[in-house]
Amino acid sequence: MDKAVALEYDKIAPKVIATARGLLAKKMLEIAEQKNITVYKDSDLTEILSSFKAGDAIPEKLFGAVSVVMAYCYRVNSDFRKKIINSGIING
Repeated sequence: MDKAVALEYDKIAPKVIATARGLLAKKMLEIAEQKNITVYKDSDLTEILSSFKAGDAIPEKLFGAVSVVMAYCYRVNSDFRKKIINSGIING
């Protein structure tokens, strides 16, 4: 993937917190992997969101697509947390 976009949801609206292309996109994805940050791959949505600047709120017309990404990330993170708790590594 030659582009990457980082999103944040601040309980008001989702927003772009970083965009990158080329080597920087690769580095951004490497850092996400090292930090166990969930990555969702959608080249079409990435193409659209990469046109925004860091700090830009996501337009309402893209809420549906972005909500799918956010739901996926929350589900994956929740499943991961349950696995960790069930393994006894941390307490719930």
